[in-house]
Amino acid sequence: MTPPGEQFCYSDAYLRSVAARVRHVETGDATLVVLDRTVFYPGGGGQPSDRGLLLRTADGRSWTVRGARKAGGEIVHELEPDGGDPPVAGDEVQADLDWARRHALMRTHTALHALCGVVWRDHGALVTGGNMEPGAGRMDFEFESMSGELVDAIEAAVNVELAAAREVRVNVLPRDEAFAIPDLIRTKINLLPEGIEEIRTVEIVGLDLQADGGTHVANTSEVGGIRVTGYESKGRINKRIRIELVEPVVDH
Repeated sequence: MTPPGEQFCYSDAYLRSVAARVRHVETGDATLVVLDRTVFYPGGGGQPSDRGLLLRTADGRSWTVRGARKAGGEIVHELEPDGGDPPVAGDEVQADLDWARRHALMRTHTALHALCGVVWRDHGALVTGGNMEPGAGRMDFEFESMSGELVDAIEAAVNVELAAAREVRVNVLPRDEAFAIPDLIRTKINLLPEGIEEIRTVEIVGLDLQADGGTHVANTSEVGGIRVTGYESKGRINKRIRIELVEPVVDH
């Protein structure tokens, strides 16, 4: 069996573009392209997949990638329909991210981890769900009650932590070593597959450490700040906090 192509999104979130070769193309309801290496994130953990372009080296022909997903261990790129003839196996291409969108998602994801870290540290509340889009997101926590005063305190504490310029570290650990870390799984339900042998962790140094597969900025100062845009009850002990990014930062 051919091993999956290189998947740089997990090791270098700042890599925007990579030269690649087309391994396989499937046409039908959608045109799906598999490359031998890619920078596209396939989505997961509440983070949407990347978008961008494939640019053929030989003639400059380009195709818009409207999404990506995991299938059989590979990252599969879905092309916009009506893009004309698709690339073919063996084509040399450049895989280019929509970087502004990816970077906004990286900042948002790190902001949500800072929110999770503050809520866990100060209130011991587990996460029951979450989702994000570029520049905004929400997390659901196991709170029995929530008030404007509590949410204001959480917002202020998160912004203190973001401004503290905490390093964000990504590691891959053997399963046994990872699960020896207290409170590594912050979700109410452990979503990690039983058979997985290595666990990817994301640590906001001094604040938060949890299992996570998404893309993040390297330092909390790159996030800027957050504003809580709303909170609501989603059940007896399930409360939702919505945030958006503020204080735009200089792109890296």
